[in-house]
Amino acid sequence: MTERSTARLIVADEQDAVLLFLTFGKSHDVPPRWITPGGGVDPGEDFRTAGIRELREETGLRIDSLPEPFRTVDFAVNTVWHPYELGHWAWFALRTGRFEPSDAGWLPDEREDIVGARWWGADALEASGEPFEPEDLPALIRAGLATLP
Repeated sequence: MTERSTARLIVADEQDAVLLFLTFGKSHDVPPRWITPGGGVDPGEDFRTAGIRELREETGLRIDSLPEPFRTVDFAVNTVWHPYELGHWAWFALRTGRFEPSDAGWLPDEREDIVGARWWGADALEASGEPFEPEDLPALIRAGLATLP
């Protein structure tokens, strides 16, 4: 079974809206879905280091540290979007002022796969009918927000 460790980030603004990306997964044959910033843990990194790097690469936001993850999850992934079968996710939450994400650090595949960015409230996302991942993302957003000052 193929596995991937990933740092996921709930990036919240002052009104508890969170930054999400509309992105394709392993194929453009499947409609895109809304996901949080974050990505794979590279060799030699821990989840926290990967989260800091991914945040910078995907949004342009530079931070020096992240708090402890508010949740870690091992699960069977939805293979519609992923080329691996088992995921190890660490979820981090941070609050920042609202900003326009920069694509300056995107990798070539991100330039092909990311088709939008938006600040969402958990209730609006849940009521939207838009696809998102994971399936409990609104609950994860609320859990992450509950850890923030």
